[in-house]
Amino acid sequence: MQQSEALHLLKMGKNIFLTGAAGSGKTYLLNQYIQYLKENHVAVAVTASTGIAATHLQGTTLHSWSGIGVKDTLNEKELEKLLTTDRIKRNYKKTKVLIIDEISMLHKHQLDMVDTIARYILNCENAFGGMQIVLCGDFFQLPPVSGSIHEIRFAFEAEAWKNADFHVCYLHEQHRQGNDSLLTILNDIRSGTAGEHTKVPLRTRYKKEPEGAVIATKLYSRNINVDAMNEQALFHLQGREKTFKMTTEGFSTLVEGLKKSCLALEELTLKIGAEVMFIKNDISGRYVNGTRCVVVGFDKTEGWPIVKTYTGDIIVADAEEWKYEENGIVRATLMQVPLRLAWAITIHKSQGMTLDAAEIDLGDAFEPGMGYVALSRVRSLSGLKLMNLNDMALTVHPKILQQDSIFKDNSVASVSYLNTFTEAEKKECHQQILTERFEASKTKIIAKKKNSAKIPTHMTTLALLKENVSIKSIAEKRGLTIGTIIAHIEKLKGLKKIENASITHLKDAIPKKDFHLILTALEKSDDGSLTSIYNIFQGKYSYDDIKVVRLFVK
Repeated sequence: MQQSEALHLLKMGKNIFLTGAAGSGKTYLLNQYIQYLKENHVAVAVTASTGIAATHLQGTTLHSWSGIGVKDTLNEKELEKLLTTDRIKRNYKKTKVLIIDEISMLHKHQLDMVDTIARYILNCENAFGGMQIVLCGDFFQLPPVSGSIHEIRFAFEAEAWKNADFHVCYLHEQHRQGNDSLLTILNDIRSGTAGEHTKVPLRTRYKKEPEGAVIATKLYSRNINVDAMNEQALFHLQGREKTFKMTTEGFSTLVEGLKKSCLALEELTLKIGAEVMFIKNDISGRYVNGTRCVVVGFDKTEGWPIVKTYTGDIIVADAEEWKYEENGIVRATLMQVPLRLAWAITIHKSQGMTLDAAEIDLGDAFEPGMGYVALSRVRSLSGLKLMNLNDMALTVHPKILQQDSIFKDNSVASVSYLNTFTEAEKKECHQQILTERFEASKTKIIAKKKNSAKIPTHMTTLALLKENVSIKSIAEKRGLTIGTIIAHIEKLKGLKKIENASITHLKDAIPKKDFHLILTALEKSDDGSLTSIYNIFQGKYSYDDIKVVRLFVK
């Protein structure tokens, strides 16, 4: 299937499984659809099974968004608790389209749990509570992490998968390896026919330096090898070390979720000459997640690392912010220099990256799919330096081989279905889905565009705050609720438009003793849940009072 055909099916509101080989443009297509939804004011939740994948789409982990966390099962009591958790409840109720990337690394039972929660919270027996579900990934990539006592159960084995009636979009265009002989190797692995003939071209790269000026990123199977290699390489560099410490704000559970969903280190130690890699996409486009470079100095004013990319660009790598947002309101932040040592990285952490050159050791590959992931990171065979290879590296899980044939047949059927529509009928269907299912009517869209030139409502609130006007008075002046004004202030704090010192007058609305009681309870809270604090005091304080105090939690 071509990308344009898959995009039509997405816009037609179908539940979609988007798949294809590495480099077939899955993430590019997802971003196209996300942009389309945002332009039409359709609420979309962008999630992924891993934190690394989530950063590629500027999203969050499914575990955090959905409320499943690290649970393996859900009982009735836990479901009821989720229904009273404001953040989780809002996530489902506001979302029209749920995107889950890297579906290959999600367990069967985890997808079923998301389906159960969605139907429960949305009070709808349709699959996933009636949301459009878009799953993306390649099951030839790494499988779900599983303990030795559990058999791997893939997401496509879930009851929720069967009930959701997915249209499979199997992309066949190749945007990474082109006609390179590496593509033949990868296709051998995908078809389960890899053997001695596959090893022949790989042997031509045995301990052979990659072409070009780029220093190869070393990919190894196990963390212990990667950490030892990076630490040893840093130790042998001359010069003084400089350490950058992570700073965080927000409730502990949300902060911990942020830490797990990105590759930022709590302490990053560097020296001049250190091989490093960016771990975040730069909003201005100076670098992307995976850009390799070398530390060439430290900024004299702030001390930030100065790096030189392999294309010769000089970049001052100052601290970047990772944010956890809830309805546009920032609840937790993490600040750190977006670099990590990159003489070596694990194959697991390389998933989703594209590398110009890689030194790959597959001598201790320990699970199916590991060789495919590692080899598909490089653009061409000439960018590969192969250190070792075992037979496991060329295998894929037998369930995947069988299921892949089914996916291809389903994708052909999806194209046939699409071809029953004329171009005019497709466009009419797109508009119908927007206006009827997603409730993004033309009048709403036009109205929002007309209002876009006006001063944002939260900035009007900011102007009144600067005059030390109380929340109650601002609400009365503007004809809005107190809760709306508090939401404006939360947004302004997230945008760093105001600091606590500039809103201390807001404390005056709550007796000092009560303020400190609520503040103490909030500071002990893991996630700042309004409901939990409300219940602690048995309803003595209103939700608005708790929200005001929450503004001052450090």
